[in-house]
Amino acid sequence: MNLKHTFVILFSFSLLIFSSCLKKDDVVSPDTSTVENLTFQHNGLIREYILYKPGNLPENPSLVFVLHGYSGDANSVMHFYGMNDVADVNKFVVCYPLGTEDYVGYHHWNARLTISSTDDIGFLTEIAEHLQTEYNLDTSRTFVCGHSNGGFMSYTLACEAQEVFKAIASVAGTMSGYTWENRDEASAVPVLQIHGVEDNYVPIDGSMPAGGGWGGAPAMDTIIDFWNNLNNCTTTNTVNITANTSAYYHTGGVNGNEVWFYKINNFGHEWPGDTSIPGGDVSGIKASEVIWEFFSQY
Repeated sequence: MNLKHTFVILFSFSLLIFSSCLKKDDVVSPDTSTVENLTFQHNGLIREYILYKPGNLPENPSLVFVLHGYSGDANSVMHFYGMNDVADVNKFVVCYPLGTEDYVGYHHWNARLTISSTDDIGFLTEIAEHLQTEYNLDTSRTFVCGHSNGGFMSYTLACEAQEVFKAIASVAGTMSGYTWENRDEASAVPVLQIHGVEDNYVPIDGSMPAGGGWGGAPAMDTIIDFWNNLNNCTTTNTVNITANTSAYYHTGGVNGNEVWFYKINNFGHEWPGDTSIPGGDVSGIKASEVIWEFFSQY
């Protein structure tokens, strides 16, 4: 037997011994993250979405939806909001869906608005259930957050799809006129709101025009009081997070539910931590990190 044959035999034997030492639990998901551009058919429409999966995911990980704002898109949200970095550290899956075009051609979410007839409640609910099954995700830990119009949609899902979305977060969004008027149909669900005091697109004082179904909800303080009362929270703590950002934590609610409100002075219609904000970010926080801190309780 020559030296080459001897080496092959020894190498093969070493692999056999190594393989026999591996336990079933040693087989884990790939150690590299994946980004997939996928489609999902709903109501005869081919809907697009991006799915981000960190490497080395545990079994039954959480699922977080991130919804873009009006006229926005899934790809920009994924690149600028920093949720993938948070997912890498905390090992959850992120879905970035793309809204359909409204009557004037802008991508949007139909949070019971009058600017389209798209059934986004049905779409987001069904795609969540599909992903839960397809990737073995935890049905009790599926959450939704969004910016602006995505925040509107998150509130609508909180009221009408609580069986799927177990907690919601809104950044610079509010409740649509329809959702607010029908708030009595809502049940307790954890809510996080992050809002700039200088927001001129979705004013924190509730003065958004009613056209298109957008306006009609009151000031954000009143909306937070509604969710605070609905969740039967018993304690409120106020914390000055940074020079511009104050947090109001309503805790001790039913089933451990909490309602958080981050109010940011000298800040407009932006996502805190967005790396593309012109002139920089004065909030001193990263919304994606705050959102996961909130969701991770549930």
